[in-house]
Amino acid sequence: MNSRERLIQTLNHEQPDRIVFDMGSTPTTGIHVRTLEKLREYYGLEKRPIRVIEPYQMLGLVEQDLMDAIGIDVTAAWGDGNLFGYRNTPPLKGVKTFWGQEVLVPQGFSTKTDEKGDLLSFPMGDESLAPSAKMPQSGYFFDAIERQKTIVEEELKAEDNLEEFTPVSDETLAFWKKETALARATNKGVVAALGGTALGDIALIPGMNLADPKGIRSVAEWYMSTLMRSDLIKEVFDRQSELAIENLRRFDAEIGDNIDVIYICGADFGTQDSTFCAPEQFADIWVPYYQRINNWIHENTPWKTFKHSCGAVETFMSHFIDSGFDIINPVQVNAAGMDPKFLKEKYGKHLTFWGGGVDTQKTLPYGKPVEVREEVLRHCEIFAKDGGFVFNTVHNIQADVPIDNLVAMINAIHEFNG
Repeated sequence: MNSRERLIQTLNHEQPDRIVFDMGSTPTTGIHVRTLEKLREYYGLEKRPIRVIEPYQMLGLVEQDLMDAIGIDVTAAWGDGNLFGYRNTPPLKGVKTFWGQEVLVPQGFSTKTDEKGDLLSFPMGDESLAPSAKMPQSGYFFDAIERQKTIVEEELKAEDNLEEFTPVSDETLAFWKKETALARATNKGVVAALGGTALGDIALIPGMNLADPKGIRSVAEWYMSTLMRSDLIKEVFDRQSELAIENLRRFDAEIGDNIDVIYICGADFGTQDSTFCAPEQFADIWVPYYQRINNWIHENTPWKTFKHSCGAVETFMSHFIDSGFDIINPVQVNAAGMDPKFLKEKYGKHLTFWGGGVDTQKTLPYGKPVEVREEVLRHCEIFAKDGGFVFNTVHNIQADVPIDNLVAMINAIHEFNG
């Protein structure tokens, strides 16, 4: 059984020969460039600068040699753009990070330091525009800079929050066709975030790729608007989902079964202890539009659909199922109500848990290797039964994870798989 066959069995809730292992296939299952470099060094792989594949979070490209060395089953087809709006493709250039690492970034990666020594990033790499993100001098990734204009209630209109959602170009379609074909040739499971399907994803709200973002561009204002301006939000989602389906129709014609999983949305609905809105509000505002997108995908393609949401979202699980999602990530097992055994027993026949393998807030960065091993084995024992589980950490592997703990995690996966 090859990796793709193993993933398909898993997604169909059948018991595979071993747990599917993902590291690096999505913007929420990745690994920071700093830790990735240490991991490559540990396994004795060729020493070369890590390519930054997702510059907002400074995630690194997991290459084939590392996949083979540690047994990764899933690969990504990455797009030609990123959250900052410049091309995410070669030619690349080398830059040195605050922490002293040499990395490769796209040519559009254009930054300046401010008076405090923090690193500023610009929409489309255009330094004549106001900066849209900042990396603190002591940090390892960027934070969005909100450029919210004064809101005039009677002037708000849906199209202002739709500026970044446009018909897919022929050039982008050709790029995806090539990239997905290369990914498919690996015989691994293939995941792609084709774009345009994220409804209210907080990473997108500030419009870091836009020269002059209009509409509701403050995260706090957006969350308030789901209560105060729900009709406007629904209009945004209605028009966005219609455009998304038109784009998906064109994507399907070009890439077909070159991908197995489509990353739909990374919008978070939970905090450590609660949710950002009531389940009933989620059902009213989001579910109809998620259903529209997911139903089209399931009726027209073999793709499985992937939903990311951090936090204590157990009360949303039935709504995720009603929305038509096949996969939930990151399965934040340390949040309130997110007990692995309970989740598996109640929702495991309907959802694939992509994540939840080990806690990235405490255990992986701050525990001992033996504690990492024990948690990985315990969670694998719970989630792996009858398929429906792809091993990944709870969200991305960050820059401060000790290499001994990361290796303990990998070894524990292999130990469980026998």
